[in-house]
Amino acid sequence: MAVSRVSFVAISIVALIFGIVLPAVQALGHAPAPAPTSDGTSIDQGIAYLLMLVALVLTYLIHPMDASSSYKLF
Repeated sequence: MAVSRVSFVAISIVALIFGIVLPAVQALGHAPAPAPTSDGTSIDQGIAYLLMLVALVLTYLIHPMDASSSYKLF
């Protein structure tokens, strides 16, 4: 009876140690999520450049029509 009681205590101590140590080991294994690479400002800047290009093209297409009435675009 004494042998089984000693082995039960030993197994209980080992189980308690593993119960404390193993969750701590698993918690250290996970890395934090990486930060986002784009926060939307580059997309907004690209749209702004595109709109500026459209405004520039429209300005150069409309300006000659205002300058002279004999100019034919198409």
